[in-house]
Amino acid sequence: MNIKKLPKIKITFYTIVPSPYQRDIFSALSQHPAIDLKVFYLEPACSDSPWPEKSLQPYESILPGFHLAWGLSRFHFNWHLPDMTESDVIVLNGYMSITSQLLLRFQAKQTPCIFWGEQMVGSSGGLKGNLQQTLASVLEKCDAIAAIGSHAVQDYQQRFPGKPIFNIPYFCDLAAFSQEIPQRPRTPATILFCGQMIPRKGVDLLLSAFEQLIEMGLAARLLLVGREADLPQMLTEVSEKTRQSIEYAGFQAPEDLPQFFRQADIFVLPSRHDGWGVVVNQAIGAGLPVICSDAVGAANDLIDQGMNGYVFPNGDQATLTQILADYLQNPSAIAVASAASLEKSIMWSAKAGAQNWVDTLHQLIE
Repeated sequence: MNIKKLPKIKITFYTIVPSPYQRDIFSALSQHPAIDLKVFYLEPACSDSPWPEKSLQPYESILPGFHLAWGLSRFHFNWHLPDMTESDVIVLNGYMSITSQLLLRFQAKQTPCIFWGEQMVGSSGGLKGNLQQTLASVLEKCDAIAAIGSHAVQDYQQRFPGKPIFNIPYFCDLAAFSQEIPQRPRTPATILFCGQMIPRKGVDLLLSAFEQLIEMGLAARLLLVGREADLPQMLTEVSEKTRQSIEYAGFQAPEDLPQFFRQADIFVLPSRHDGWGVVVNQAIGAGLPVICSDAVGAANDLIDQGMNGYVFPNGDQATLTQILADYLQNPSAIAVASAASLEKSIMWSAKAGAQNWVDTLHQLIE
């Protein structure tokens, strides 16, 4: 990759929406002495994640345009794209948009491009699957791929052999989560889930496992935080006795989440697929034992098996139940795992993430 050595590396990000978690790393990058940063968003907000609107920073802009929806996919078309010839490198977070396709097909000829993405979902087949494969082929034009997590690294190495691939997972500001850490565990122990209440997130598995814990006579409480989605229907599958030990707190703004993590003693993310899962970062930042399915991208990077939590096979409700039961029956294990998560979180700050980016760019330059 031919990037000139300059006093500062001029890096331009194109990403979908002002996600508070990506903005944490952008803020840290903007303060790094080696970086001259610009960030362009393809749309101002997303109904799937109704985060409170925050003022843009001087390095951030929203491009004019529109998007077309097809199921859970959104295809963006933007105009008035800035002149990228003064950038040393362009980073694209997404390949499905028309805007990204145009940038990769034409801008990559003039300016080095890096694709920054989570593990790709397997092809769904049919017209949509064929379209996904066609659009993904443009990644061959990238100079390198910044994979979000080690699972994604393996995925892209198989898909694009010979392409330089680096592990640049999500880092975020964990300071608020690491404050006022309570003494754990409490009685009854609180199990926390944070995310959309949908089957893809494995909420139904967690509810079934929790019901078994209650039937075993274990003292536990389940705290659910996130968009309601399919929760009412899922709750009909558990008994009234179990529902009495479940609290639903609804969707919460990012700045309000730390108070819910402080209420918890164990965190569970049983997703059937999660490209990364920033809530796992937040959970270790809050000093929580973390239980994830092996379909969660963050699990491989943030969980040390048996130390600060456990990874269980995707969809394996019996193993999830057993792990939770073991924790509830062994309070000292919760305390040990809590301390291990808090220690691990030190290396996962937004500042550390910014340095990861800088180190990777220097490798590419050299």
